This record gives sequence, C-alpha cells and structure tokens, in this order.
Amino acid sequence: QVQLVESGGGLVQAGGSLRLSCATPGRTFDSNAMGWFRQAPGKEREFVAAISWSGSNPNYLDSVKGRFTISRDNAKNTVYLQMNNLKPEDTAVYYCAIHRRLYSIIRSLSDIGYWGQGTQVTVSS
Repeated sequence: QVQLVESGGGLVQAGGSLRLSCATPGRTFDSNAMGWFRQAPGKEREFVAAISWSGSNPNYLDSVKGRFTISRDNAKNTVYLQMNNLKPEDTAVYYCAIHRRLYSIIRSLSDIGYWGQGTQVTVSS
C-alpha cells in the first residue's frame, strides 16, 4: 500500500505564504514525476504544478507562475510546493500526486497513479 503523507496546509491572509510537503515513507519514487493538484468547492480538480523524476523541468498552471515553486528531494522521498503571494482564489484542497508510469510527464488527471489525502489551504482576503 502506497502512502502519501501531506502537510503544511492552513489558513493564511492574502499575500502570505505556505509550504506544502508530501512524503512517501518507505517507498522511493525517484523514477516518477510528482506534482500537485487542487480542488475548490464546486469545481473540478485541476493541475497546479509538476516536476520530473530528476527534479528538472517544473511545469505550472498559468495562474500560479511566478508565485509557486515546486521542488523535490529524492533522498527524503519528498516533494514540496512553496506558495507565495497567496490569493483568495488559491483556496482549495491541495493533493499530492505521483505519475503511474516511470519517466513520464504529468499532463492530466489520467496520468496519476497515486494520490495524497489532501490538505486544506484557505486564503482570506
């Protein structure tokens, strides 16, 4: 059973920062792309950011470019999402995700083989 343990969500004022973490204790995914998706109330889950197995080629949703940074530490089996200058429209449940195939890029929900449990991010205005 693959376990993705997320942390770092919370309540923050607009303009503030949060750092999300997602660890995979006891399991290494250094050959899989990892990423973050989010789902706001009443909306579909959407792609936010992804990073390749080597930590290169980050990719972002247009609305978070310049504000969010994805990174990973394969030695710690952890992926991070640094979120700066948060806006109320960033409010959502954020989910960590791992590509179901090796050495493949995350492009859509159908690429995902493993999901985290989700962590709530709330940005107040």
